[in-house]
Amino acid sequence: MDARPSAPEVPTASGERATAYRSRYRSPWGSPASRTSVASRRRFRRINLLTILPLLALVGAYLVAVQAQDAVQAVVLGLGTAAALLAFERWTAGDLARVQVPCLVVAAAVWPYGVLVVDGGPEASYYGLALVGSLAVPELPRHRAAAAVGLAGYVAAVGVWGLVAVGPVDAAAVVAYVLVPTGITAVLIGLRYPHKGFYDVMTELEEAREREAELAVVRERMRFASDLHDIQGHTLHVVKLKIALAQRLLRTDTDAAERELRETYALVGDTIAQAKELAYGQRRPNLSAELENARRLLEAAGIRVRVDRPADLGVHSGDLLAQVLRETTTNVLRHSRATLVHVSLADDGIAVVNDGVTAPGRPTLHGLAVLAQRVSEAGGVLTAEVADGRFRTAATFPGPRRVAGPTSEGDAS
Repeated sequence: MDARPSAPEVPTASGERATAYRSRYRSPWGSPASRTSVASRRRFRRINLLTILPLLALVGAYLVAVQAQDAVQAVVLGLGTAAALLAFERWTAGDLARVQVPCLVVAAAVWPYGVLVVDGGPEASYYGLALVGSLAVPELPRHRAAAAVGLAGYVAAVGVWGLVAVGPVDAAAVVAYVLVPTGITAVLIGLRYPHKGFYDVMTELEEAREREAELAVVRERMRFASDLHDIQGHTLHVVKLKIALAQRLLRTDTDAAERELRETYALVGDTIAQAKELAYGQRRPNLSAELENARRLLEAAGIRVRVDRPADLGVHSGDLLAQVLRETTTNVLRHSRATLVHVSLADDGIAVVNDGVTAPGRPTLHGLAVLAQRVSEAGGVLTAEVADGRFRTAATFPGPRRVAGPTSEGDAS
């Protein structure tokens, strides 16, 4: 009934370095990326750089080539395209915050230059600003709507300024310099919100998958610790009893003392073998083997054992029944002064009753509490109660039972 050992996380240098890296690497959507999501980010970054970035560069180069009328205009308009490409590349790496302000400033300066100076058309002038704005605005921690409205208003205001300054003002010019640039900028920003939401969902799924993997590791560690405790706990208690008995017999009956020491040696060797099997993943609880092991340990402690077992006992939840028997044996050896243990097996469960209860009332079941959760997850019920000076532990798994006459293996002493 003692508490199960915990499985604390041991910090390592590599683990600290990985944690530091994840804290530095932030996803394109602002949250620190986990190890799993970092791998996903790298895949998406590679896809974006190989597919979308060349397309953006090709469109920008085409607009500059068509609309620039001399080398100076080509350089200035190229700066806007370069700012957009740099912002996109940094966005794919999750590092947009570092360059978004300089890129916005450059792209915002190219737009009025194109309106006031370039006569070949406005598309190359606002191309960079529309791209940088659509990347930067949705990533802001707050006031995103105000930033989107402000950016669209800036594009429209510069277009109106260019029309007034250069003229003439007609419907075609209003469409080309005000409505189209403002509309494209607003549409690109609007489209980025569902795009960002998609990747946010992907991030949450990746993090949930990683948490599940970590929980699986913790569960496996707890299972290993529990099994190791079950293997060694009651064996060490029997070893303690047998060594104490050998000490008492040493001066009066050396042959009996030697026999006890030989049995102790064999018991320790068997425990070492079981621990090795557990460490290499070769050990699975076996009800028949556990029953024989419990009988041997209890008899070694001077406790009589009676087993009622159907001749054609099935194997329903045999692993869990073996664990219940092992834990109960440990409890009998450590927390009672039992002289008789009665084990009753059936197709749908197991019941173990022992006398020698030392504490009145229902005991605190630390070890059995963990096992009760396992039994519950398998659809069964684990109960422990004290009645008439006897302690009864039972695990039941509801299901069809076969009617079979029990065969009693009798008392052993």
